[in-house]
Amino acid sequence: MFSGLSIRLTVAALAVTGLLAVAPVASASPDASAAATSADVVVKMPSAVGDRLGADRGKLVDAVSADVLARSHDAAGLAPEAAVSKLADEGRKVVVDVRTVVGDWARGVAYVEASRAQHGEPEGWLYIAHRQNGRWVPGLEGDREFAAYVARSPLVGEAERRNMTAYAERRTEPQAGAGEVGVLANTNGLLLPWMPDYYMTLTGGPHAHDGGSGYWSALDFAGGNASGLVRSSREGTATSMCGAGGGWTRVIHPGGFSTDYYHMRNTTYYNGTSIARSALLGAIGTDTCAGGSATGAHVHWSLRTYDANYNGQYTWLNGRTIGGWAWWNGSGQYSGCGTRLGVTACPGTAIYNRTS
Repeated sequence: MFSGLSIRLTVAALAVTGLLAVAPVASASPDASAAATSADVVVKMPSAVGDRLGADRGKLVDAVSADVLARSHDAAGLAPEAAVSKLADEGRKVVVDVRTVVGDWARGVAYVEASRAQHGEPEGWLYIAHRQNGRWVPGLEGDREFAAYVARSPLVGEAERRNMTAYAERRTEPQAGAGEVGVLANTNGLLLPWMPDYYMTLTGGPHAHDGGSGYWSALDFAGGNASGLVRSSREGTATSMCGAGGGWTRVIHPGGFSTDYYHMRNTTYYNGTSIARSALLGAIGTDTCAGGSATGAHVHWSLRTYDANYNGQYTWLNGRTIGGWAWWNGSGQYSGCGTRLGVTACPGTAIYNRTS
């Protein structure tokens, strides 16, 4: 933990009533009792949650922030204070959003903003924390503690628990190259992020979710005849990662996969909410609520999976079929294409979303 690190506390007056609540954000107001000497760690917290935590909220934020910095690729190997200072020098913040507290349990979202100098997504995690002997012990997606808490925390609904326990795969290697071109069953039943049988234009083929290293898990789409509306690739439980009004949503699907949607506008607020396939998430946009950049209205869609240890991570698209199209890496990021029925669709091509 890094309890010596000062925190700027932003208290958002949310009418949150439980894990599955859907609530708009009222105007945020600063909490006069909170330390306000640093803007490097930002804390979002409904006023009712802050009241329930009382003096313990600093301990919770310290514990979650320490785990976030330990997991962040961009803070690897640095002491907490040095990591926060490095990120601040780059104009980036660590954000801890505490959304729900019941007894000795707390739940929310935490993320490290992406660099605004490149196109990509931030690093973000759902977290659950448990107070044990006066000490908050958090678990972020992928932690051993997170797996244990999913199994027993009262803040995880039954539908969400089923989705996260039905993992799809253990870590394996992606396929090396394109196989037979044809129609394949959609991986885990996943569609592209708009209404079936409508089209959007592929503006970026497979690339790393953060625009840097890692599996090429993301696609970019814009335009088309779907009115620019972004929809869930499958049913599941949805969480607005930046809070109400932010353009980043994560949906955890049955079977162990999850999908991220970034840069949206006019978003619907979700907080662990059960949603149907093709549920409305928002519209294509240029929102950068958690960093990154966007030069034109689009949706940045990314594929993630949970393994047997609930380790949520971005995963490869190469050789997988989404929305009726098999996706293949190109010679470089963003240049890859989709194939269907002998047709190859590369960036700049209109692509219809197919259920089979």
